[in-house]
Amino acid sequence: MSKVYMVNTNKTHNTKNETEMINDKKVSAYYSPWKYLIDEIEAGDIVYLYSNGNGIIARGIATGIVELSDIDNHVDEEHYMHLERFETLEIPLPSVKVTELAKSITDDKYTIKYNQTMIHLPYFIGLRVWQHITKYYL
Repeated sequence: MSKVYMVNTNKTHNTKNETEMINDKKVSAYYSPWKYLIDEIEAGDIVYLYSNGNGIIARGIATGIVELSDIDNHVDEEHYMHLERFETLEIPLPSVKVTELAKSITDDKYTIKYNQTMIHLPYFIGLRVWQHITKYYL
């Protein structure tokens, strides 16, 4: 079964990374140990790009092909994967709404820790988020 990930766009550390992910229709992580998280994503997985302070700003389906890129003079410090069916949201889906959607199909104790590079969501929650975005945010 497919998995679902929310990946932080890293704009706090480098504003150019978020723009690059959107323009190149990809998900990326930079430097060790975070870059290796991209290697866990498989073909068919749902990926949401999450922007600190904004929420989910884009979505796509993983190709499963991890590529490497240099950053300045640092070899292979970016791991990235292109996303199929890539779409940017007209307005971001705020983190509070993602948590609200998760709680609506689980319980009020369900929490999501957003201070991570990559967050794994249970498939049924990720699917509800996908449906909500399709209905209200595209």
